[in-house]
Amino acid sequence: MTDYMTTINLNVFDDKNFLAGDTTTPYKAVLTHYLQNRGEAAGQHFESEAKLYVKELVTYLKGQGVPKVTEKKVLADLSAEVLTVPFPSPEVPLFKFIDLFAGIGGFRQAMQNLGGKCVFTSEWDKAAQKTYLANFGEMPFGDITSETTKAFIPDDFDVLCAGFPCQAFSIAGKRGGFEDTRGTLFFDVAEIIRRKRPKAVFLENVKGLRNHNRGATLDTILNTLRTNLGYYVPEPQIINAKDFGVPQNRERIYIVAFRGDLGVDDFEYPEPIGRKVLFSSVKERKVVPTKYYLSTRYVETLVNHKKRHAGKGNGFGYEIIPDDGIANAIVVGGMGRERNLVLDHRIKDFTPTTHIKGDVNREGIRKMTPREWARLQGFPDTYVIPVADASAYKQFGNSVAVPAIQATAANIIEKLIP
Repeated sequence: MTDYMTTINLNVFDDKNFLAGDTTTPYKAVLTHYLQNRGEAAGQHFESEAKLYVKELVTYLKGQGVPKVTEKKVLADLSAEVLTVPFPSPEVPLFKFIDLFAGIGGFRQAMQNLGGKCVFTSEWDKAAQKTYLANFGEMPFGDITSETTKAFIPDDFDVLCAGFPCQAFSIAGKRGGFEDTRGTLFFDVAEIIRRKRPKAVFLENVKGLRNHNRGATLDTILNTLRTNLGYYVPEPQIINAKDFGVPQNRERIYIVAFRGDLGVDDFEYPEPIGRKVLFSSVKERKVVPTKYYLSTRYVETLVNHKKRHAGKGNGFGYEIIPDDGIANAIVVGGMGRERNLVLDHRIKDFTPTTHIKGDVNREGIRKMTPREWARLQGFPDTYVIPVADASAYKQFGNSVAVPAIQATAANIIEKLIP
């Protein structure tokens, strides 16, 4: 390990011997949050734990025979690593926010574009954490239901952002309020709102939340925010990503809330930009690797599957998106990728590069690439994809659409910073 120490980096923290074998302490999250907020109020919230971990790391490295390692050097090298990222925080932020159920940072991308600084983020998926760290220089904390995680949330922030999962509430015979959300992830969001009292809340969920549990789930969420927590909450709205500059038909419900004492009593969701964007604007400019092209056997299976469903009178099955069309919502699992196939005749070499049944099809039918999915969600091409394709599809499929989030967030910030 002696050659390693020309620069300290975050990979050191993957050593299982560090902190006496402790693999549960969120030291990467604490350290990166500290370094991203160093010298500010939020940074002080992480400082004592961060310096403790650095001290432990130095002791560990010295025990491994690493020469000339000091706490100052560790902090300097780690600072250089986490601050030199594709999407650094603004040096002079206009507002501060926290990013819960963060995924790969769609909310963060949008809020930073508006001048916001993230002071806390949480995401439990390990692969998503890796992508988030590569792009924003911050390791998300894990399980938000844990009091250990909640204790790391600083007080000094303006907006709480969360794309929380939809779960059923036990409200039989009850009024549908705060207590009825216990055991769900919305309860943890509501509890953080109750403790921290942010000026505004911005929640995103699937369109189906409106009718989930015959509308009782949404009613409980709104009653919790309005009655139990004292926030002004305009009626939620279904926002479609295709109306805000990306060629994807993706409808999601947005819920916005403002703390009661701010005097906000009206809110307008953003109007569509009035410009249709086509798939050709996000299509790969170069020839796509053969691995993205479907095999003849797979194409045959998809065709037969669609015929069977057509015979039953429904429209299930694969779909090919033309260059002058708009993609279906990209989703994880099911027919998520097959509903968004494209034609691309630029392929020249039909030699399979992966194990497939049959030959590579000659009709030019291929899956969209992860980068195309990233563009469909509004991520710039400078956004780093450090994971394998399977994880990338999952991450972008679960993400929010950045332009739609940003357009709505801009209207929120306008209320907070007139």
